[in-house]
Amino acid sequence: MTKGYMKSFGWGMVVGMVVLLIVIFSTGWVVTSNSAKAMAHEISENAVVDRLAPIAVAQFMKNPNREEGLKELKKLESWQRPDYVKKQGWAIMPGEKESDYGVAKEFARLLVDPVK
Repeated sequence: MTKGYMKSFGWGMVVGMVVLLIVIFSTGWVVTSNSAKAMAHEISENAVVDRLAPIAVAQFMKNPNREEGLKELKKLESWQRPDYVKKQGWAIMPGEKESDYGVAKEFARLLVDPVK
């Protein structure tokens, strides 16, 4: 009789450990090195965009044709705006040949809807 209980106990332990591991990994209690690298990359990219987009806006404000450019930008759908900004060269940082898509996207958001 104790053999049957021990076998059931053993299977219960195995199933319990599997369920526990699933819960731990799915809730984010354990972070793998790949997910940590991905999170660090995303955080650093967002920090760079948050720093560069206001600089691009300040550069744009010096443009004598900014009113016409802003009107054209506002006519576009939100998903079209970053490409338009890149095409116009408004979000190019000094020393760079082209603008970053993330900077162009944030630049457009800051100009069109600065409240968000």
